[in-house]
Amino acid sequence: MHAAPDEAQQAGGYADTLREILQQPATWQATFDWLRSAVVQQPLAGALDPLPTHIVLTGSGSSIYIGECLAPILQAGLRVPVQAIAAGTLLTHWRSVLPPGPGLLISVARSGDSPESASVVNALLAEAPAWRHLVITCNAHGKLATHYRNEPRVTALVLDERTNDRSLVMTSSFTNLLLGGTALLQHAHAAEDADAVRRAGADAQRIFDAQSDAIAALAQRDVTSAVYLGSGAAFGAAREGALKMLEMTGGKVITLAETFLGLRHGPMSFIHPQTLVVALLSSDPAVRRYECDLLRELSRKQLGMAQLVAGHDIPADVLGAGDVAIDLSASDTEMPTVLAGVVVTQLLAFFRCLHLGGKPDAPSEGVLTRVVEDFAIHGAAP
Repeated sequence: MHAAPDEAQQAGGYADTLREILQQPATWQATFDWLRSAVVQQPLAGALDPLPTHIVLTGSGSSIYIGECLAPILQAGLRVPVQAIAAGTLLTHWRSVLPPGPGLLISVARSGDSPESASVVNALLAEAPAWRHLVITCNAHGKLATHYRNEPRVTALVLDERTNDRSLVMTSSFTNLLLGGTALLQHAHAAEDADAVRRAGADAQRIFDAQSDAIAALAQRDVTSAVYLGSGAAFGAAREGALKMLEMTGGKVITLAETFLGLRHGPMSFIHPQTLVVALLSSDPAVRRYECDLLRELSRKQLGMAQLVAGHDIPADVLGAGDVAIDLSASDTEMPTVLAGVVVTQLLAFFRCLHLGGKPDAPSEGVLTRVVEDFAIHGAAP
């Protein structure tokens, strides 16, 4: 991937986004090393000892998709129920969707300043006092990181400032917050090993160096819609990929995220001749067989313009002329595959935005803002 001079990047409106995409391998290693430090593990003791009987991950926009990626990974490692519930849903319906306490609510946020973020924490501190809170954020100055310093039920972990993306779209903040959530596994001695994180970084760097041109070529085709497929933790990554394309193209590319097995039950009708199929394959060979069967079915039915498939051990008969395969390292766990898969979707959206004449740093100007604008927070009905 050959970057243009800084002046050209600034003029093209993509300097921040490109820098933040490319910095991910280095920041992943830094985040992983930080997670194992006493600076992180000592504060976690208050939130995780004793281990909660139920964990809920929350956030808004991309942040809830981080929660959807993390929930199955944390549940497998900690062996307690873990689910993701959007902050907006907790704001309006926490009494009917929040499991009975006591439990741990993990608020994931880039800025920590979205209107519903602190409002949810405030409401639960007052109305559900048995719940403890863990904040994972990229912004040391945000509300979530600063407002609860004297509240013993709230613990805040603030990632390196480099991960606090300046671009409107979340890229390195997404993947580092995702990795940051594994701090709970580090504490429980069930974490990814250092080699897994290094392999994910090496995969991402190889994509930048050797396969970005192929992804760019796909993005320059006459793509009007895209369907993103993922299973397990990768479904959250598929949802994030769909959002990245929708955001960066200002809605010019319509997107859908679905599970591989769920696509057959109606959503397959979404796929037209100008639809790109983006498949994020599982690291589990047994799951991958189901996923590849679905891709073969799409090829047999001649559905879609092309397939962009990311994963390990991609069967040759899954791919047709014009398809692109991104081979990833083998992994016993989902996290490394999900991290690298997210990078693929980021590049695809980035290149499609540029091809359409957009500015990735600030797409949909006048519609979207980096932090959602304040809106009225209404109290509970009497």
